[in-house]
Amino acid sequence: MKFCSECGYSVSLRIPPDDDRQRHVCDDCHHIHYENPRVIVGVLPTYGSKVLLCKRAIEPRKGFWTIPAGFLENGESTADGASRETWEEARAKVGECSLYCVFDLPYINQVYMFFRAEMSSDEFSAGPESLDVALYEEQDIPWSELAFPVVTSSLKYYYQDRQSGVFPTRNEVMLFKRPRNG
Repeated sequence: MKFCSECGYSVSLRIPPDDDRQRHVCDDCHHIHYENPRVIVGVLPTYGSKVLLCKRAIEPRKGFWTIPAGFLENGESTADGASRETWEEARAKVGECSLYCVFDLPYINQVYMFFRAEMSSDEFSAGPESLDVALYEEQDIPWSELAFPVVTSSLKYYYQDRQSGVFPTRNEVMLFKRPRNG
């Protein structure tokens, strides 16, 4: 950041009074510019015993499979954002969303919040950010072609929890980048 979004003057990186870390502070109006993690929301959509996955049409990881997810928009709840992303990427409608997995990725300043939800019908199609969309049984999941470690972890948790019928809310902190499918 080079300029203040409040007044347009230059900013300096320094520790403001009563703070404990460096921030971009305007050299004129003294506005403090906080940089906070981005929140990504998504749904692990199911239809019967199958899970809906999207093949990414955009970078990063274009051509790899993921669950429908994206950045939370201002003014929406996390569940509403997750449902919106499911519609945008997979043209699928889901019922009530239940928080399932929260992943903290401090090394890239992101927080992922994934919900579980049953699809309202078996109707779906690729949205503008997806090359393909498909329902998969567990044995058919393209494990080596999954886009992100958080997707791999979510699916592994889901299939583990499905055996017991108990789906606890999970929270995992990923302090470093793990192998894509490890």
